[in-house]
Amino acid sequence: MLLKAKDNLGEPLVKGKKVTGFSNSEEAAVGLTEIVPYLVEDQLTALGGLYEKTDDWNPIVVIDGLLITGQNPASSSVVADALIKTIS
Repeated sequence: MLLKAKDNLGEPLVKGKKVTGFSNSEEAAVGLTEIVPYLVEDQLTALGGLYEKTDDWNPIVVIDGLLITGQNPASSSVVADALIKTIS
């Protein structure tokens, strides 16, 4: 799980990195804000991540070095394309 990943100094892997993940507004749209144990957007930000997002349900890929993240299921193909480009 990305939220628990640490770098070699024991700091959160996302600290100071551009990242994205399921947004608070997307969570609210599906009615799970009060049900899920945490909100991904809030957690990434709390860990020092430089959270980026787009409009709900639209694809976005955020790349910071070798860290490649997508906001939601619609982002799957653009994340896959970015990963293939990175490792090719």
